[in-house]
Amino acid sequence: MMRNKEIRLFLVTVVIIAGIGILCTFYISRLAPLITAVTSLLLIACFMLYTAWRYREIGKLSNYLRKISNGDYSLDVRDNHEGELSILKSDMYKVTLRLSENSSRLQEDKLKLTDAISDISHQLKTPLTSMMVMSDLLRDPGLDEGKRREFTRRIQVQLERIEWLVSSLLKLSKIDAGTARFKKEKVDVRTLIQDAVDPLLIPMDIKGVTLQLEGEPASFVGDANWTKEAIINILKNSIEHSAEGGLITITSQENALFTELRISDDGKGISKEDLPHIFKRFYRGKNASEDSVGIGLAMAYSIMKNQDGDIEVSSSPAGTTFSLKIYKHTI
Repeated sequence: MMRNKEIRLFLVTVVIIAGIGILCTFYISRLAPLITAVTSLLLIACFMLYTAWRYREIGKLSNYLRKISNGDYSLDVRDNHEGELSILKSDMYKVTLRLSENSSRLQEDKLKLTDAISDISHQLKTPLTSMMVMSDLLRDPGLDEGKRREFTRRIQVQLERIEWLVSSLLKLSKIDAGTARFKKEKVDVRTLIQDAVDPLLIPMDIKGVTLQLEGEPASFVGDANWTKEAIINILKNSIEHSAEGGLITITSQENALFTELRISDDGKGISKEDLPHIFKRFYRGKNASEDSVGIGLAMAYSIMKNQDGDIEVSSSPAGTTFSLKIYKHTI
């Protein structure tokens, strides 16, 4: 405490003032200088004791901050007293809580990032291994031409799968980072559905799936391209789980609160165990196909939520229905 220059200066000043006061009291009476000296000493002693107490409290706070800097957020420095130190303790505790919450979120983000990297590595490893084997076989000059064409086609399929995975991950990362721009423009639902269905006509034709459009003409204010991406991913899921010659129904309706799209299929449905998890990234239910990555529905979910929309699912052994709601906005 005495190393503090301000304390030393204060004591010197107080002693000088007390000395002057004692000298002045000689002119009053003989007892006055003694009373003045005792009073001055008592005041100085009280000040030193009070200052020492404050130094101890500040020392505790300093130790508290050191523990926080080392990652210990479980301490509680608050007290129920009034005064500047109590206010400071309360503010420090609030900051500690925020740091603890931020630390927890960062830890969760690290775990999610680790899991995502692990999942991505797993998804890429299978097609890459397959392509490496087939490329080795293609080096054989005596390989049958039919096998050569088949291996070449399989490599092309695997490359397309990798390209789709990378493209989807880039889109998701843009949404997560908040750099994806969602426009607010008037979108005609029938035109949007047609644009979303066009890229999937061949897979639907191969599987013999019939598409049926129902409902009234509708529109909404949102981003046509991103919403189309969400619909495409849901339609892919519906085609994947539809039986040969199945039926997919898209129903549209509009009311004063929202515009709704319902995409229904007559497949075998989603199990109750899988239903709460289907919008999680890289989640593959027990009915998922071998080629399923588990990212399409997660992307659809992120797209709808980032447009202040909503997506719900209901399922039974008779089929699955996805409901996309786009709430009313002004342009």
